[in-house]
Amino acid sequence: MFRKVFLGMVVVMVLAHGIAYGGTEPFEKVGTYAAQFLKVGVSARAAGMGSAYTAVANDATAIYWNPAGMVAQTRTQVSLNTVTWPADIDVYFAAATFSTPYLPGTWGVSARALTMDPQLERTIYMPEGTNRYFDAGDMSFGLSYAMWFTDKFSAGITAHFIHMGLADKSVQTMAFDFGLIYRIGIQGMKLGMMIQSLGSEVDFDDRSSKLPTLFKVGLSIDAYRRGAHALLAAGEFAHPSDNKERMNVGLEYGFNEFFYLRSGYNIDYDTQGLAWGVGFRFDTSQTSDIGFDYAWEDLGFLGQAHRFTLNFSY
Repeated sequence: MFRKVFLGMVVVMVLAHGIAYGGTEPFEKVGTYAAQFLKVGVSARAAGMGSAYTAVANDATAIYWNPAGMVAQTRTQVSLNTVTWPADIDVYFAAATFSTPYLPGTWGVSARALTMDPQLERTIYMPEGTNRYFDAGDMSFGLSYAMWFTDKFSAGITAHFIHMGLADKSVQTMAFDFGLIYRIGIQGMKLGMMIQSLGSEVDFDDRSSKLPTLFKVGLSIDAYRRGAHALLAAGEFAHPSDNKERMNVGLEYGFNEFFYLRSGYNIDYDTQGLAWGVGFRFDTSQTSDIGFDYAWEDLGFLGQAHRFTLNFSY
């Protein structure tokens, strides 16, 4: 029954998307939506695979990429992530997933912050600066939940509280993420779907702006798995509400579940392009491990981005 319901949801969402956008060139509303920090992807593993992670998500950062993937974590996991963005901007993301015998399903909590150095105030009459500085930054806090509906189908949701500040102005709002993952059962193939940052408009300085809602559909497959060697391939299609449609593709090679090499590409993005990464995982006991991941991403004329992730599982 749940399989039929899920497949029906997939068909309806795909058809609805085709009807809404097929045959027309959508207007690219770049720079007109609020909370752009929500679009900065976390997780060095995901970024190293070209952000083709909607169907792959199986760690604590699934809270960001697809909360339905949290069910893959049978232990408690804590993930600490740092993104070094151009213009001296940093994004920090911390997440934890866990299960409790008192409640069904898998739960997750997360916190995210975009920070920058104090900025020099400039005016029309004093373009070189007024010798006064102001702060700017964004943050969000999330509560996530995911559960199995069948042995192949899981779904998850995240509720975010968002705070955005610029000098003496600030706004708060709520946003929601919804995700599905269906395990097809052939060669480890998984189909993932995600609606991200769904929420109401925010009023910043008496101007209304929408949140950058994103719809994604992804597929992953165990392309090769023999002995100590494994190759994971993934791809996905994305339709952002404030830009043109784009795609992501990525690969991950793993050796003995210890060493990982990754590469991917962001297709039809304004700046993002090639990405690659590396990762290590160490067993610290029979029931715990620690992992470190790094990713580099080309941002074209903006420069490059670096991501670092530290995971603890126990």
